Amino acid sequence: MTTRIDARFAELKKQGRSAFVTFLVAGDPDPATSLDIIRALPKAGADIIEIGMPFTDPMADGPSIQAAGLRALRAGMTLKKTLEMVRSFRKDDNATPLVLMGYYNPIYIYGVDKFLADAKTAGIDGLIIVDLPPEEDTELCLPAMQAGLNFIRLATPTTDDKRLPAVLANTSGFVYYVSITGVTGAASADTKVVGEAVSRIKRHTALPVCVGFGIRTPESARGIAEKADGAVAGTALVDVLRGSLDAENRATTRTVSAVAELAASLAHGVRGARQAAE
Repeated sequence: MTTRIDARFAELKKQGRSAFVTFLVAGDPDPATSLDIIRALPKAGADIIEIGMPFTDPMADGPSIQAAGLRALRAGMTLKKTLEMVRSFRKDDNATPLVLMGYYNPIYIYGVDKFLADAKTAGIDGLIIVDLPPEEDTELCLPAMQAGLNFIRLATPTTDDKRLPAVLANTSGFVYYVSITGVTGAASADTKVVGEAVSRIKRHTALPVCVGFGIRTPESARGIAEKADGAVAGTALVDVLRGSLDAENRATTRTVSAVAELAASLAHGVRGARQAAE
């Protein structure tokens, strides 16, 4: 079964370019503004949108994304409301792939079977669950695949050749390569090292490899897109969103446009990559 993610990568391959993937936390700074931002992203050049599920203990995230999660939780965001937001987005956009990213706990509490059924009908295409290793595939990964959702796995600089086959065994959609060790937003990626890592992963899989962590400028997006099948920007977008808020962390008239403008400039960087590589 072909998902929107598979279809999008096939389309980009024909165009000879990498994907621009965005990440924002659902409900940040409030549910209505968050939906407006996500609606603006495809027009700004996002090929795939990752939506963070707000969680009280996001251990792999740096301060920016942790703060975004807290803003969303304070604004009343829940997993149920996140899926409602996806349903609203799908009324106007049935093509852009949407990936839910986060931690297993909220899904476990929601109920795995109910969550997968609701996520699928809402219009979700894939899941990235950062705290479920391959050894736990029966918990969520295998049921997700049976439900027709891609289960996207993270590979890191510490994932060696011995570990990679286990990580890739039930992965679909794409592989998310975390370009630096540590939490999100911590540093910038070294494109030479990233290129070597992507080549190594591709020796084990035919799936597209997208690279995230450390992409903040059109130049860094372009550098990553020259080495990988996709460049993921998250912390930079979350930071510009935060910078647009008022003193009480409420949205202003600049919030949606500030995020969309940065996304457009990063997308421009990604789209310039293939020509530079040729």
